[in-house]
Amino acid sequence: MILQACLNGARRPDEHMALPLSAKALAVDAHGAVHAGANELHLHVRDAAGKETLDSVAVGINLHAVRTAVPGTLIGISTGAWIEGDQEQTLKCIASWRGLPDYASVNFCERAAPFLADMLRKRGVGVEAGLASVADAERLLALGIGPLAMRILIELDDETTFAAAKTTTDRILEVLAKAPWRKPLLLHGFNATVWPVLEHAIRLGFSVRVGLEDGLKMPDGSIAKNNADLVAAAAQIMRSIRKA
Repeated sequence: MILQACLNGARRPDEHMALPLSAKALAVDAHGAVHAGANELHLHVRDAAGKETLDSVAVGINLHAVRTAVPGTLIGISTGAWIEGDQEQTLKCIASWRGLPDYASVNFCERAAPFLADMLRKRGVGVEAGLASVADAERLLALGIGPLAMRILIELDDETTFAAAKTTTDRILEVLAKAPWRKPLLLHGFNATVWPVLEHAIRLGFSVRVGLEDGLKMPDGSIAKNNADLVAAAAQIMRSIRKA
């Protein structure tokens, strides 16, 4: 079971004063998150102006900074279609990467998903297959590339209640159960559903993630000081559930 820290996401700088955007800030936050109990890191690369990018130089600078801060920790990045805004540009950027992440998230609601997954694998980058709906899960199976993914990421960003999140999760799992292969699963919620989904995932034996990308609040509803606080709270919940 993995506890992944998602450090920044696509959030705006004004959403949280401690949101790490620069390579230096990500390195500091990565060190704090790993020290608090994170096993892996997921981040969205930003350029010098704070804009999300898949540019080779920016990717290399960010990865180098974070790896220097937490050597040996697996680091993944997002390849979301909105980042470059163009499928061909996204593929061109990935093809030009010199510094490679350990894995990258591929959203299977996006048209370019199979091309992204294929290119990433050819470059030696693990594929975290992101599913946000039953349709995404069905597409993953239909494409026949599920066995090539390192992990299945069930993302419930569109669900605003735990009940809805659980229903969507159950339906996605029903589809995945039809596959002739099995992959590790990571499940996470967003904003109001972060903590109940995290507890549900732990009880199911799935990996989890937490961080300012997914939610800004602690389990008691207070605003988190930083990513390390969120990770520490998640680690404590994991320990408590395992002991129960």
